[in-house]
Amino acid sequence: MTDESKHRSLLTVREREIFNLLVDDNTTKDIAGRLGISEKTVRNHISNTIQKLGVSGRAQAIIELLRLDELKLR
Repeated sequence: MTDESKHRSLLTVREREIFNLLVDDNTTKDIAGRLGISEKTVRNHISNTIQKLGVSGRAQAIIELLRLDELKLR
């Protein structure tokens, strides 16, 4: 069993993709265009992640995801 298979992510693949783009300083509009989805869908993914983490905003979500080793700064 690899380290990756032992670690179950809190995030879906799409949520991780979106938060990686947020960390890289992309706007909601940039992310929507890049992923070919609506801005509303991007906001829904961000909102779902914020709810999962029990935090109150994007910045807190990013900090928590970094703390939990769900995101990495590049």
